[in-house]
Amino acid sequence: MLKLHQCVDEYLLPDILQFLHCIYFTLCLVSLDMEVKPINKRASGQAFEVILKPPSPTADSSYSITTPPKKRDMSLEDIQKKLEAAEDRRRSQEAQVLRALAEKREHERDVLLKAMEENSNFSRMAEEKLIMKMEQIKENRDTHIAAMLERLHEKEKHAQEVRRNKELREELTA
Repeated sequence: MLKLHQCVDEYLLPDILQFLHCIYFTLCLVSLDMEVKPINKRASGQAFEVILKPPSPTADSSYSITTPPKKRDMSLEDIQKKLEAAEDRRRSQEAQVLRALAEKREHERDVLLKAMEENSNFSRMAEEKLIMKMEQIKENRDTHIAAMLERLHEKEKHAQEVRRNKELREELTA
């Protein structure tokens, strides 16, 4: 007779009892009997003992474990069919792997083309912005130069007028 003493927490008890019931039903199939007795309840958990009884000589042999049926001998045709099926599966798997690789390469190519297109668009937009900025700078520069020339002409005109007035005063006073 086998006895098992175990102290467990109460929250584990349902899982352990379910496990023990599984063992019990398994052992019943092989003509063993089992008994679970709670010993006493403690604050830290539950104690119990599992008693496994040996099979009795009068046990029914219909519950014994049976061996699986033996495989029948395979003919050459069956072996050939299985080999062909395995070869077909291998080819199919290989084709699937190749398709996946082709799809991956196609995706990589699409991503690369999209990145190149975005880069090209960015470069084009940057170039257009730079050209517009340079044109604006040139217009501002031309406007500034024209304004400076206009002021210079005004000053030159004013200077000529002052010189002429000075000459007229000198002629009048002389």
